[in-house]
This record gives sequence, structure tokens and C-alpha cells, in this order.
Amino acid sequence: MKLQTIGSGIGMAAILLAAGMALAPASHAQYGSQQQQQQPPPTLQPPPQQQKPGKAAPQQEKPAAPKIDPQEEAAYKAFTDTNPSDADKEIQLGEDFLQKYPTSKYDEAVNSRLTQAYFNKQQFDKMYASSDKALALNPDDVTVLVLVGWVIPHNYDPNDINSEHRLAQAEQYEEHAISVLGTMIKPTSMTDDQFSKAKNAALSQAHSGLGLVDFRKQDFANSINELRQSEQLAETPDPTDFYVMGIELNQLKKYSEAVDAFNKCAQIPGALADRCKQSAAQAKKLAATEPTPPKP
Repeated sequence: MKLQTIGSGIGMAAILLAAGMALAPASHAQYGSQQQQQQPPPTLQPPPQQQKPGKAAPQQEKPAAPKIDPQEEAAYKAFTDTNPSDADKEIQLGEDFLQKYPTSKYDEAVNSRLTQAYFNKQQFDKMYASSDKALALNPDDVTVLVLVGWVIPHNYDPNDINSEHRLAQAEQYEEHAISVLGTMIKPTSMTDDQFSKAKNAALSQAHSGLGLVDFRKQDFANSINELRQSEQLAETPDPTDFYVMGIELNQLKKYSEAVDAFNKCAQIPGALADRCKQSAAQAKKLAATEPTPPKP
């Protein structure tokens, strides 16, 4: 079963992109005009040599500051100033930047944002290529990890010879994203409330991605657990998650719980609403056949 619901995640992915811009670890380049330069790791310095009396210690020259290319800075600013709704322009400027400045300090940030832009265009091969480049430069890029880990199980094709590898990759991405988010420090530019909402949005989508991975593996119990965690964290739950939960609960013969999941899905306007209403009615008939649980 291939869920054709990629478009429904654009809103959540946009939130995640904003979260990633704000939540990027301090040691990595961030988006926008206030991007921080990466700092080199500390090095161990040898102890100073003892100087003979009367001889002054040699003066060490300060390292030269890295040169700034005004054209590179202007090109990067033009890229970041592009409205994300204009994906075509964003992609053109981003690819032009990477071609002209293949070793720029901004390359990871550009590839990260291109991952989102290609997702918006549903050009998945190019999305994966950009995400691979971004993660090669910054394996902790939460924006990329969560988005790609969420897309893979939604765009799953069991006939693809790489499908199992892709599912394993998605699971690895989401688990790593959750780990990174768990230790992330609030940026000084964000309030506690802003940080909490952005972090919860990312965690919600990560658990949703894991739930869909488990669904594809037919591990329904673990999938339901992940999807429920996603629901609890989401400001606006994804109807696909409720629909999948309903299917899984039916498979586990928990029909009353399936009715509840389908009803939640049906209450969210969108392409799945009518299907969920029908599924809820069918699950309700099956629930009538459930044995009455024993009294405590």
C-alpha cells in the first residue's frame, strides 16, 4: 500500500524548516543574515619554551582573518531572502550558488534548504541528493533528518529494490533526530515558548516518521505507540497518522479504538476525511462483535 499523502505534510515540513533554522546546533552554520561561522575545534598547545636570560620571546604572528568574498555573500543573501513559496526561484539560486562556490562555508545550509524546496516540488530524487550532501557536511541537521525520515515511508514503493534500505535509513534518521533534539540548547534568540513549540513540532514529525516506518514493516504495536506520541506533541495532528492507526487497530482487532482513530481523522478537513468516515462506520460494526471486557 502506497500512501499518496506527501502533499499533506508541507505545512508541518515548513514548521520544521523554521525550527531547524532556529534549532541548528551552535557549532554548525545557521540560516539567515545572522549565520554564525563555524569555529575550529580547540587544539592542545605545547608548553612555552624556557628563554635564556636577556633574550626576548619571539613574537607570534596572528593568523590572518578569512577573506570575505562580497559576491559570495550577496549571492547567499539573495538565496536566503527568496520566499520559500517560490520553489523554482529558490532552487535556481541555490543550485547556481553551489556550482559557483562549491567549497563555501554556506554549502550545508544551502543544501539543507534545497532539500525542503525539492520536497515542495515533489522532486524526490533531487531531494534525496541534496539531503545526502547536507548530512555529509552536518550529520546533526535536524531539519533534513526529520523531513527525509518522514518522506521515505510516505513515498514507499515495495517494488523498489532499495525500499528496505530506504526504510532502514528513515528509521536511523528519525532516531538520530530525536537524540539530537533531546540535548539541544535553547538559542538566545528564542523565547522558552517558541523553543518548546519548535522542538515539539520536530519531535512530532520524527515520531510520525517512525510510526510510518513500523507500519510499512507491519509492526503495528510499535507503530501505534509512535503515532500516539506524535499526536500528543503535535499542535495540528496529521490525519494520515490517525488513518494508519485505525487500519492497524483493525488488524489487531481493537475495533473500538479503531473507531476513535478514524473519527479523529474524519474531523480534519482534507482528502482523507470521507474515507475515514466510511472506515469509522465499518469499524463500529466490527466493534459490536467485540467481547465485553470482564469486570474488574
